[in-house]
Amino acid sequence: MADIKDRLKQLKKEREARSKSQIVRETWEEIEKSGNISTKDKLQRLINLTREEKTEKPKVPDFEALDREPLQFLENPYPLDVRYGKITISSGLNIKGDILSYLSNDDAFKSLDLSTALFIDLETTGLSGGTGVLPFLVGTGYYKDDRFYVAQFFLGDPAEEERMIHELGQFFSQMNFQSVVTFNGKAFDIPILETRFILHREPFLLNELPHLDFLFPARSLWKHKYESCRLYNLALEVVDVGRSEDIPSAEIPMRYFQYLQTGNFELIEPILYHNQEDILSLLGVVVEGALIFSEERKEEPSDAMDFFGAGKIMEKVGEVERSVQFFKRALDGELSDEISLLTKKKLSCHFKRGQEWEKAGLLWKEITSSNVTTLNQLFSFRELAMYLEHGEKEFKEARQVAEEGLACSIGLSTYYEEDFRHRLERLKRKIQKQREKK
Repeated sequence: MADIKDRLKQLKKEREARSKSQIVRETWEEIEKSGNISTKDKLQRLINLTREEKTEKPKVPDFEALDREPLQFLENPYPLDVRYGKITISSGLNIKGDILSYLSNDDAFKSLDLSTALFIDLETTGLSGGTGVLPFLVGTGYYKDDRFYVAQFFLGDPAEEERMIHELGQFFSQMNFQSVVTFNGKAFDIPILETRFILHREPFLLNELPHLDFLFPARSLWKHKYESCRLYNLALEVVDVGRSEDIPSAEIPMRYFQYLQTGNFELIEPILYHNQEDILSLLGVVVEGALIFSEERKEEPSDAMDFFGAGKIMEKVGEVERSVQFFKRALDGELSDEISLLTKKKLSCHFKRGQEWEKAGLLWKEITSSNVTTLNQLFSFRELAMYLEHGEKEFKEARQVAEEGLACSIGLSTYYEEDFRHRLERLKRKIQKQREKK
């Protein structure tokens, strides 16, 4: 009987714990939606959840908060010959400045390499940004003394933020970094860190450095290939790294606030792992992205979809001839139907600008013969009809192409439908005049 009573008490405690955990989670979601409130206010709202209603005899708390270290500096060195997924850590040192300038669309990288770069990633008390968001973990990565270091500044006590910002400023200055590499850092990490430096009246040196935010080239390289361009997903797909024991980013702020209440560092350890993996994953995807542009790649070659992405990047930075080379290489491999049509369209536009009409015409014919009707196909019907009408003076052939284009455009594009109708009226008049002359 005693065992049954003990078991019932235990079950009751577990139900209460689950209920409280649910309340904390729901309240945290409300806090996140509430806008730009301070870290202190967020913490106070969570603390209020765990306070019992006042009774005549206050209950003794189940635990006493553990002591917290106000600020910790954690540093993990990786030898250059260590592999991370498909890459070797040393591979980052082989990326040339011209490739970094393409990826960043910044000529300042032409004289730089990653040996002097700072990789940086923040974990914060909120995901929306603003002055109320506190960066409690600043993860950095850098090459030094034949190692790649992942160094983390962890703020165990928000009251010590000024000290952390000061030490970060000294760290940036002493290391003499020449560039910054992030993933979505232009919109999130760097503005948040800059705000904290301004609040504590410290100079923010990183704003003066060339910045490669790899989110943007990653989208150009792989958005058409993978369902998601989140760093976690790219590490899995591109670098072939499976990250075990990881936690969702949305859970990180709540864990930090729970740590501030309890002092239980076990809540923080998964966050440190997550942040370290983000730094290594960032290095990995930068290396894999850069290797697409390298002629010296000795391992598995890039596939056609990667070459298409490289062509898009070259197109954006104005390297027209190199973009054409990549698009041609893409067509030599296996592409999805949609990407194949888009690649042919891009090449046809290039040939049209260079007045290489025969090459452009062949591509327009290939696109219009596709079984799938798309806007790219309608574009090619129009271009081919224009070329036959104005360039070759082949009015009958132009009319046939315009009629096919009109049939495909109905219900898909009013713009092209109206264009083909006007074109057909004009071609009928021209054909009639030809007959009259004969």
